[in-house]
Order: sequence, then C-alpha cells, then structure tokens
Amino acid sequence: MTTLDLGVVGNCSFSALIDPKGRVVWCCLPRFDGDPVFNALLRGEEDPGEGLFSIELEGLAETEQSYDSNTAVLTTRLHGASGSLEIVDCAPRFFWRDRIFRPQTLVRRVRPISGTPRISIRMRPSFAYGTVRPHRTRGSNHVRYVGPEMTLRLSTDAPIDYVLDETFFNLSAPIDIIIGPDETLEGSVSQIARDFEERTCSYWRNWVSNLALPYEWQDAVIRAAITLKLCTYEPTGAIIAAMTTSIPEAPDSGRTWDYRFCWVRDAFFVVRALNSLGTVQTMENYFRYLMDLVADSDGGHLQPVFGVGRERHLTESIIDNLAGYRGMGPVRCGNQAYEHYQHDVYGNVILGATQIFFDRRIQMKPTITDFRLLETAGEQAYKVHNTPDAGMWELRSRSRVHTSSTLMCWAACDRLAHIAARLGEKARVTYWRERANEIKERILAEAWSEKRKAFMESFGGQTLDASVLLMAEVGFIDPQDPRFVSTVDQLEKTLATGPYMMRYEAADDFGKPEVSFNICAFWRLDALARIGRREQAREIFEALLKTRNPLGMLSEDTHPVTGEMWGNYPQTYSMVGIINGARRLSKPWETVV
Repeated sequence: MTTLDLGVVGNCSFSALIDPKGRVVWCCLPRFDGDPVFNALLRGEEDPGEGLFSIELEGLAETEQSYDSNTAVLTTRLHGASGSLEIVDCAPRFFWRDRIFRPQTLVRRVRPISGTPRISIRMRPSFAYGTVRPHRTRGSNHVRYVGPEMTLRLSTDAPIDYVLDETFFNLSAPIDIIIGPDETLEGSVSQIARDFEERTCSYWRNWVSNLALPYEWQDAVIRAAITLKLCTYEPTGAIIAAMTTSIPEAPDSGRTWDYRFCWVRDAFFVVRALNSLGTVQTMENYFRYLMDLVADSDGGHLQPVFGVGRERHLTESIIDNLAGYRGMGPVRCGNQAYEHYQHDVYGNVILGATQIFFDRRIQMKPTITDFRLLETAGEQAYKVHNTPDAGMWELRSRSRVHTSSTLMCWAACDRLAHIAARLGEKARVTYWRERANEIKERILAEAWSEKRKAFMESFGGQTLDASVLLMAEVGFIDPQDPRFVSTVDQLEKTLATGPYMMRYEAADDFGKPEVSFNICAFWRLDALARIGRREQAREIFEALLKTRNPLGMLSEDTHPVTGEMWGNYPQTYSMVGIINGARRLSKPWETVV
C-alpha cells in the first residue's frame, strides 16, 4: 500500500520523493510546480508499475532507509534471497566556480553489499501529467526519453540493453546512474557520480555545522531544517508549502489541493524558523522575492499565493488520468486560492521582511525606499482589517472578518512602527502605532466571546479556531492575560485529542474536519509553554515527534485515531513546528555544559 514514508532528496531547484523500496515515485521538472515526470505516487493502486524509476531486487524481502548523517543524501538498502544492495540517492548541490551548483540532476549509486543480488532497472517516466509516454533513443552509455516539452537523459555504466528491456542481471560490481537534462557528461559516469555525491555530502555537513541548535532534539531539528531548505526555490527566493499535490487531507475526503506554490503565510514561518537556527541566506533571498511581490501589487491587493517564479495566475484544473493517492482523487493542478482575499497576507509580508532591518549579520542593507514600499502593504492592511475575507484556512464558500486575518493586519502596522523607529522616522512611528492600537482595540472588543470565555474565529462569531493561538506568538497579547489563558483552555477542551489538534470546530465546505492539522498542535504546545505549563508542552512535543515517519518527516495532517499521515508532503508548516517546539522547550545549553 502506498504511504508517505518517503525520503526526500533535492537541491533547492527540484526534488524527488523515494519510497522504502528505493523507487522514485514523485519528481517534478523543471521545478517544483512543473510536470511530474515520475508520478507513481498519484497513480493509485491499480497502476503501480508506471511513472517511477526503480531498482528492482529479485525476491525482495526487507528494506531499510536512512539519511547520511547531517545531509540530504539518502541511502536505501534492499535485502533478498540472492543478496543485498545499497542505493545512494542525491541531488547535487555544492559550491563550484564561486557559486552554487544545483543542476536538475538525480544521481543514483548502486552497489552490492552481500551475495550477488539480481536486479532490474526500470525507468518509466511520463510527460504531461502522465498522458504522454516518452519516445526512447539509445546511445553507447545513455538512453534519451523524449517528451513534447523536455527530454531526459539517463547515463549509466550498466548495460544499456538491460535498461531498455528491464532485464534482470547479476549486480556483481557497483553501477552508477545519472538522470538529468539531455546533455553529454564531461567525464565517466562513475567518476562524476562519486564526485557529485561526495561534494554534496560535504556541502550539507558544512551547512548543518553552522546551525545554532538547541541542546535537546538535535537530530529532529537538523532533519527539519534540511527539509525546509529543500523546499526553497533558490533561483527566485520562493518557498513552497509542500512538494506534492493532491495528497488528501483525510481518507476519501475530496480535500485535495496543489501545494507546490509559495504561500506568503507559510513562507514567513519557514524563514523565521530558519532564522532562529542562525541561517539567514534564505531570508535574504526571500526578502528579494517579497519586495518584488509588493512592487508588483503597486499599493493594491496582494494575493496570498504565487508561483515560484512570481506567477500570479495559478488556474486550478483536474487531472482526470491520474487516479490519486491510493485512488483518492481528484488530482489538482493549480490552486484557486490565488483568487482569494486573505487579509493576513499583508502582515505576513511585513513580518517576513522585518528582521532584515535589524539583523547585523545580513550583508544586504534595506533602505528607506524598501520601508516606503512596505508601507504600501501596511496601508492595505489598515484598509481591509475590518472587512470579510476567506481567512487563513482558505474557505471557498463563505467570507467573514476572521480574527487571525485582523491579527496579522495589526502585526503589519505594529512592525512598521518598529522599523520606523529603527530608521529614525519618528512621525511614521506615531502614524503606525496609532493604527496598530486601533486594530488591537477592535480585536479585543469584537473577537472575545464572554459566553465561551475565549477569542473566537471571527468577529461576533461563536466557534473556536486554533489560529487565535498566534496572538501570543506574534506579540499581540501577554500570554499570562486571563483571556488568553482561558482561550487555550477552551481550545484544548474542544479541539484537542491527546497530542493532536484540529483547526476549528465549525463545519467547512466539506463538513467537519476529521484529522489533526499538525501546525495547530505545535501552536498549542507553544502556547502552553508560554502560559507556564511547560511539562505538559514537553509531553505533547515528544508525542508529536513519534508521529513522524521513519525518516523524521511530517505531512500536513495526522489522523488522531490511526496516527497515519495525510495531506501534502513534506509540509513546511509541520517541519517549522518541530524547530519552534524544540527551541521553545529544550533545556538551555548552560544547564548541561
């Protein structure tokens, strides 16, 4: 049965998902939101042999999978009656000629580790979302897979005839396979594969060595940090929400969405989490992306989600020929959320840019012109803070004045006041502080429900929503404020099941949610720690870590009964929660060193 126990390899340009049998089941090219040339993940159970790239072991009996320590290089071991083998997968990433080298290339190194394993190489890409089988041509040491808009080249020192015919043969010596653009390799396959792997391992270990880690849960934090880094699209600075489309939020729910785009909201949380570990390059790249978005809006409406190349139109369509994850469609390409009004976007833009005005480590220096540009987003935040929108959960059939949206409008004005103070713009400090105070008073008056003793999901509403937990996280309210403490208590009673946390209690477009939204569970433990219930928060955190897959990854949702992962994968929001939780709850270094 298909699961989300998938390894992730990538290089901040593209990525591939590899299952426990060493099969590449998902890979989009030429970038995250491109054509899934390997799409077995969404083909359903009745079509398991297509849309993948596998190294099949005859008589496979057992598998194991792990990352090389502190890297994004994945090792899969297959064991069977004829012997055992090891597959090492990496997407090359390293410094070359004074810049980052990150080709759209996957390196697969295969070697026997016991006996004489019999293997078959099965390279079965497809194009145009699985509708076009490639035309194949062969060379001395390569096979070309020709599609309507791209051509893949497989170069290998394995027998080409065996690759083309998927013939089983004895793996008596190591072989190497390089998949990438239709370009001739400048050297032997084995030499290039070895060099790419070694230099990629060195890059990631050096990157990890510069992380400011908490004392506890370091392995979990390192894996989360690498995964978040892999979700960045370095050519533009965009950060995707997840690498997949259409993994359902719950079994047979119809809640299938395409998350291969840059949500300004999600990206802010990613940048902040990586910043907390001391890696600021992602923030610099994302700041450029943000400032271009703000400039494009010309002081007007900002949509909540964009393509990784800042594409504005992400027209949503159904891909009928793909059955979906476990046959649970529909499979979607594009996301209608680009048409939404989600007013929290303005706060997330300004929150995402704020640190760059204060952090002395950052080489690029923002200017007063950058501040003036951000002020245009702030003006929009103030203008719309008391108007209905789709909210952060992107409801498609109703509009309200959502508390979380107005909260982020407050954050936009509040942070602009702080930036103005940093720049010595006293008049602008007063201007933005007055607006922030006005919005704050409105939230406190209109979002609080005396009947339910909690802040509600919308102004004048009567239902609970976990997003109000962000009030403490963005500095809106003192965590010890009795109203916030009471809100946490009420949310736990209504939305929590063990360590899990639902998003909201009201039915949405598809009915009442049945799965836990992972980031809400992390917001909960953060709030508990802030109000003084640290031990309870630690217990929840430990329980949430146990819900990760064997490689340390989380998707968007967890089923509170079965513990199974659902939703798109790997989900940046969820991986952010691991970093934030560990930093919030870890014992300080000073107490143990």
